[in-house]
Amino acid sequence: MKGLDEYGEIECIECCGKELYVGTSDSFLILYTLEEKHEANGKVVYKSRKMLHKVLEALRPQASCDQDTTAQASKPHINISIYSDNLICELPNAAHRCSQHSPAAAWLMSAQPGNVVAVPKTSTLLGIQRKPVKCIKAASALNRLLILCDSSLLILNMYDLEITGGGPKLRGISTFCVNENPNINNPFCIQICVARKRQLQVYNVTEEKLIHVKDIGVPEPALGVAVDGSYICAALQTQYTVYNFDTNVTQHLFSYGCEEFHPIIRRITKEEFLLSAPEGLGMFVNAEGMSNRPPILWSYPLRALAYSHPYILGLSDDVIMVYSILDQQQKQALPFVGGRNIGNFDGRIYVTSGTAVYSLTPVPWEKQVEVLLADSRVEEALELAQNANRGGMTKEQYQKVYHKIQQQAAFICFSSGEFGKAQELFDSSSVDPREVISLFPGLMPQSSTFVRTIPPLHSIADVSHLFRGDEGKLNEAKQFLRHFLEDLHETSLQHTLEVDTALLKLYAEINAPELEAFIAAGEITCDVKDCCDWLEKNKCYHALALLHRHAHDHDRALKVWAKIITGEYKDDSFHGLEFFIECLANLKEPELMWRYADFVLCRDQDAGVGIFTLRSDQEGSSDKMKPDVIVDYLYQYPKALVKYLEHLVMKQEIQVFGTTDSETYVTLKMTVYLGRVIVFQAEKFHTHLAILYLEDILKKRKEGNEEAVMEARTKLRHLLQVSSLCRVQLLLGKMSDANLHQEVAILYGKIEEHEKALDILVHNLKDFKGAEMYCVSNTEGRGLKYKHSLFHTLLAVYLDPKLEPSKKEEYLVPALELLSARAGDFDASQVLEMLPPTWSVSVVETFLRGALRASLHKVGTVNDLPNREIYKGQSISNGNIRITSNGDCFG
Repeated sequence: MKGLDEYGEIECIECCGKELYVGTSDSFLILYTLEEKHEANGKVVYKSRKMLHKVLEALRPQASCDQDTTAQASKPHINISIYSDNLICELPNAAHRCSQHSPAAAWLMSAQPGNVVAVPKTSTLLGIQRKPVKCIKAASALNRLLILCDSSLLILNMYDLEITGGGPKLRGISTFCVNENPNINNPFCIQICVARKRQLQVYNVTEEKLIHVKDIGVPEPALGVAVDGSYICAALQTQYTVYNFDTNVTQHLFSYGCEEFHPIIRRITKEEFLLSAPEGLGMFVNAEGMSNRPPILWSYPLRALAYSHPYILGLSDDVIMVYSILDQQQKQALPFVGGRNIGNFDGRIYVTSGTAVYSLTPVPWEKQVEVLLADSRVEEALELAQNANRGGMTKEQYQKVYHKIQQQAAFICFSSGEFGKAQELFDSSSVDPREVISLFPGLMPQSSTFVRTIPPLHSIADVSHLFRGDEGKLNEAKQFLRHFLEDLHETSLQHTLEVDTALLKLYAEINAPELEAFIAAGEITCDVKDCCDWLEKNKCYHALALLHRHAHDHDRALKVWAKIITGEYKDDSFHGLEFFIECLANLKEPELMWRYADFVLCRDQDAGVGIFTLRSDQEGSSDKMKPDVIVDYLYQYPKALVKYLEHLVMKQEIQVFGTTDSETYVTLKMTVYLGRVIVFQAEKFHTHLAILYLEDILKKRKEGNEEAVMEARTKLRHLLQVSSLCRVQLLLGKMSDANLHQEVAILYGKIEEHEKALDILVHNLKDFKGAEMYCVSNTEGRGLKYKHSLFHTLLAVYLDPKLEPSKKEEYLVPALELLSARAGDFDASQVLEMLPPTWSVSVVETFLRGALRASLHKVGTVNDLPNREIYKGQSISNGNIRITSNGDCFG
């Protein structure tokens, strides 16, 4: 700004758009237009052009502001303008030009109406006092400037600098400020607060007038004020105080009471102010008098303050101090000698000396963040980025920039071993996981085409170089990567090839127990060939086989497992032969299963038969998996054959299906075999199993192993009892000389030769209770007549007249016990005919009483039949019926 020294020293400035207003110590107001140019290197260059100027102080004898207004009006009015190096003073009735060598006193004494007086601008005129311009505030909505000069508040037009209203609007003003957050709805109105002696006044200012709002009495003159909403923060001579001019509430803040102390107030945010305090402090206070932030400790004596989020700028005589409002720490100190004022004008920071105005251009926040990150000051960088002025950016643009900053910060944390913080930043910034995976040699899939971001987010080559072989740090880094990838695997659908491949390789490298479950779950997308090579390299053979199976290469999977079983490979994580058998049973290709059938059955017949018994029912439809094919194969493995036949027999259900042409087909349904087979096939399996049990009994009997014999007989009896498909005559023939009376009795019962069965139970086994239960079980579901017949047969066995006398005596007691216990199951009249004539009534008294009670109960039941439903028709055409082992059919 050339030639500024002609108008005195700079006292204050104001900027509105491209217009810069400068107030000087000699009452001049000068208007400049600024041209801002951004150079390619990022530097901002300003060019100023002086538009016009105005002298604000009237040339008149100094008079008290309290003079009578009428007297003031009678004084001659002096207009002042500038011509060359002289002041041209025009009076209403006289004007006089005074040369530079003419005494000012002479000019004043000789001035006559109509004369023009010219005096040097720098002259000190007798009786005339030049006043500095103390404060300038622009009201762009009103096209007005508010100026404080010579204790008067002037309002000027912003463009021609003409005073509106003919003169000062208010006099006796010590300071004023504009309310930046007024509670008014008129956009063409501003609110100001002025300080006058022991009073604060609030005015609303329009284009034409001042509207008085409020007067507030104060105990001391105010040296400075700041307003936000309804709150006025005032710096009095000895204390700071907050006034609410809506509620008239006063809040004393703190005192300073030092004559040398210079109080400074700066509004920060809504209802929050920054105050200079003794002992070099800057105190944040809100409208309630509370402090929500720690204080600032100024490093130099404070002269002026400015706030440009997120920075506090403090001006001293020699330095500009830059503090962050986020952590109240000093971030920068700029040498600046002779500073007078500093301020934020519509986002631009201007600082003045006595002779010049300087622009303090902040480094873009992105560049500041970059510098902080380069210095590994991660927290400060993130805090700055979060609170930066995002002007000119859309939300999406800022989010993109901020995510990149988070990612850079994350890699810095990773480099310093702060893995928890790194993962948090990686997650929140949605980092490309491949950027992280690429730090770990070998974990990226060979098929990946990933290239690191350009420009790079970090300078890390890989973790080996970063941690210089420190095993502890490397292990921590791998654990970090593990958790990072596990979270991505569960939540993200992007870059699954790289994520799953890296996670699988990492599990293998650190020998993690989760490796098997990770592969077996089947929800992975990885580079199979690359991972297989990696697993083989790390000797994770079981996982290798699982991965082959996951890729549907069952042949290779089985080969690997077979090598583990034979001991060629060693892998403690393998679950053994049972797992291998289960895998074979689940194969859809019977050829592969048959290929390994001998392999497993040679090692364990009991478990190996699971390759057949554990298969799904649907596999029974395959010709290669028919039960008779399997049975024929298992002849060479007796134990397995028994197990397989047990599986077939014990899991069966016999059903008869009616068809439209009245043909009946019997089907055998088994858990491992679903299909229709004819009954004789089932008979073959049942009979075959019974014969195998019989052979096992005879074998163990020869070995003298009675315990094993009893166990085998128990199995045989159970089979004979539950099966209705055994070939009874064949089995009876094989058991004729085997001394297996109980089993033979069961067989006789199957063909309803009950007398033979009961004869064995009574005479051979002496099992009287068993004979009774035989009758009970074989009459279940049968009619009363059938039940009478069977119990009469048992009684006849006891009372067989062909028995020797000693035997007759032996069976007398069980016969009487049977009659007494089962009186209701006998026909009394037939029993009486069967009893020996030598028996007295007293012998069978108990039976007779029981028979009588049963008969009376029967009569009562019959009499009640008309009142009960005794028959219900049921159609069975085209329906299913069930055949029991006794031959009964049920719908």
